[in-house]
Amino acid sequence: MRRAIFRMGQGVCRLCGRARPPVAAFLGVCGDCLRERPAEALPLALAAHARARREFGLPERPPDTPGGISCGLCLHGCRLGEGERGYCGLRENRNGRLLHHAGTPKGGLLHWYDDPLPTNCVADWVCPARHRHGRVNLAVFYGACTFDCLGCQNWHYRHLRPPADLLSAEELAAAAHARTECICYFGGDPSPQMPHALAAAHILARRGLRICWETNGTMAPQLLDRAVQLSLESGGIVKFDLKAWSEPLHLALTGATNRRTLENFARAARRVAERPEPPLVVVATLLVPGYVDAEEVGALARYIASFSPDIPYALLAFGPAFFLGDLPTTSLRHAESCLEAARAAGLRNVRLGNRHLLGPEY
Repeated sequence: MRRAIFRMGQGVCRLCGRARPPVAAFLGVCGDCLRERPAEALPLALAAHARARREFGLPERPPDTPGGISCGLCLHGCRLGEGERGYCGLRENRNGRLLHHAGTPKGGLLHWYDDPLPTNCVADWVCPARHRHGRVNLAVFYGACTFDCLGCQNWHYRHLRPPADLLSAEELAAAAHARTECICYFGGDPSPQMPHALAAAHILARRGLRICWETNGTMAPQLLDRAVQLSLESGGIVKFDLKAWSEPLHLALTGATNRRTLENFARAARRVAERPEPPLVVVATLLVPGYVDAEEVGALARYIASFSPDIPYALLAFGPAFFLGDLPTTSLRHAESCLEAARAAGLRNVRLGNRHLLGPEY
């Protein structure tokens, strides 16, 4: 099992032969070819994801067995044949029944910790909790995901295992104490364990805590609606990770389409006028060198602005991680071009995070 980030020499695109802008060696294909030659580039990228998932014993692709049992919790719509596991690894068809290894109110695969406020949350500059010194956020780190991001900053969630790392919704809610201001679900991602997250959130909302989510937005739409409502009523924020606008590029970086993410973002963004302050929805994008550039950010920003120009947008500097460990950190020029593109698209509240990671030009 992988225990360190992937490192090797400078990557070269197997289609065009270029090494600049940076090319991730494990992926083996550049950002331009993914956008311009997807029929040739995507098979290379998806083969890389299959290799990455094998290292952790996860299904290489979402099962789609005719007559199989449907899960329905996320974008993948897994149909599991006898003995098959779902893409997230938490569900299995055993003797014709859907077995949940985790993600129900009885047991979520996670660990949690008290994160002193103000935290390094992507919404910290617009969240009122940033002024609540001496209080803490109950940070919930879920151990499964609906994406397979090759540059995952939190890839260690794959080491969590049931039953040792299971906690019921009631047990999680009991972890909150007199100094707990808010709860934030991330991971991994809360999407494959939404029944557990929602059950705990309902308990904590009744106790007056803010309910926040940091998510790729791939859960079933009706589950997203419940999450948004809890955040709306409790003063919390739904933080969407929008990885890329180009679907081939998104598939290459995450192993999944961005269609459900964009649809669910739109579903939440249509409600931002119901509570202008604090903002109900915040968006973040990781500026992956060689892949997520000003073209991608500009397109995402135009989409965000089409719902409201006041939705806060955080651009995050990339640090080498996991299977993209050979890429450099985001350069200052790269970050500034993306900031300019987001503002030119009409967004009024754009921020660059992780500035300490910014490095030299590629």
